Amino acid sequence: MSNTVTDGVRIRVVPQFHPERSSLDRFFFSYTVEICNEGDSTVQLVARHWIITDANGQVDHVKGPGVVGETPRLGHMQYFRYTSFCPLPTSLGAMHGSFQMVREDGTTFDAQIEAFVLADPDQMN
Repeated sequence: MSNTVTDGVRIRVVPQFHPERSSLDRFFFSYTVEICNEGDSTVQLVARHWIITDANGQVDHVKGPGVVGETPRLGHMQYFRYTSFCPLPTSLGAMHGSFQMVREDGTTFDAQIEAFVLADPDQMN
């Protein structure tokens, strides 16, 4: 699990392993993200940047506009929740990153996403 606050924007992430969708060479994970604006001014998520690392040390960067096709706008104490997926070639990995946010006055900041582990619990000792 990950729980980070940047400039009043809290981002929580809860990962989950899906053995029913996994195989010997592809491990399937989902992660649910909740973004809550605890600050006073309205913010809008405009872009994402994920850094995904597998157990072999392979690093992938995923960048793009919004999340799951949306650019949510959040007022004080409003939240947005979504679930996405990440297949890996290894049973262990990690993700972290940031969401680019825009305030009402046009200023931007990167809301940080603390690292969280993607792991097949049956492979952990």
